[in-house]
Amino acid sequence: MYITYYSYQVIEAANATTSDCYSNTTVTLTPSMDTRLYILSLLPFLVLLVFIRNLRLLSIFSMMANMSMIASLVVILYYLLQDIPDPRNLPMFSELKNYALFFGIAIFSFESIGVVLPIQNQMKKKEQFSLILYLGMFVVTIIYVIVACLGYLKFGAAIEASITLNLPNCWLFQIVKLLYCFGIFITYALQFYVAAEIILPFALSHVPKKWNLMADYSIRTGLVCITCSLAILVPKLDLVIALVGSISSSGLALIFPPLLEIIIFYSEGLSPLTIIKDILISALGFGGFLIGTYQALYELIHSPVSPTFANDTSTFRL
Repeated sequence: MYITYYSYQVIEAANATTSDCYSNTTVTLTPSMDTRLYILSLLPFLVLLVFIRNLRLLSIFSMMANMSMIASLVVILYYLLQDIPDPRNLPMFSELKNYALFFGIAIFSFESIGVVLPIQNQMKKKEQFSLILYLGMFVVTIIYVIVACLGYLKFGAAIEASITLNLPNCWLFQIVKLLYCFGIFITYALQFYVAAEIILPFALSHVPKKWNLMADYSIRTGLVCITCSLAILVPKLDLVIALVGSISSSGLALIFPPLLEIIIFYSEGLSPLTIIKDILISALGFGGFLIGTYQALYELIHSPVSPTFANDTSTFRL
């Protein structure tokens, strides 16, 4: 869905794209094609991509994706640092409901246990994993905070669900969006690898060996089609992220790990402080799960159905 999100912005704005990256005018685009068709057009390429079953090969593609995203991020940060308005005019707090959505989005952004464990299992020097994990999370956190703060300072209440929607409609930033499309497209296979490693061994154990390869490819194709169908059915990108984060990511990151630590290590003599810490973390995750899920579902149900993406993506503020 992210891929379609950015490619939609580029294609629909192509005729109005200029070389002026500092214009303050607003261009309203009339969609020429339903966004669901954009999603379907990417389906064959995603299917071919997930046929790659070698994690080491996928890591090479992941490196290429990271390089493209870093280049895009540098350009975006350079733009955000230009002509920042007076921050004293910005409101100090948002509506209460937005904090519930923020919880789901934040947990979704940081929760990556499904990808982390397979990477650790494939490492030659597993003892170095903790250092790499802490360093990676630190860098990611700093990037998130900087982009979020600069984006809000730059655009204020007019900031969109994706910062790319606020970028000028010039060729430089269109290239930035294309680089993001490439990066997200490639990393789809890396995230898919986790689901495949969980589902495929169980499924293939019930299939005759001579049909294993065909069954493998069929299941991979089916899983991609399911994700594509979900993207078509729920085109509200920001609300989908909040919902997934509140439901699944909160459980994987906050609710179950502390409870499992208590269950597994209680007999070995956990300190009362550790038990209290785990209970508080799990309670925080459960509360966020309830409130975030309710608010995301409420917004999805009551938001108008549109062939375009969330937050009036047919309008690009330049």
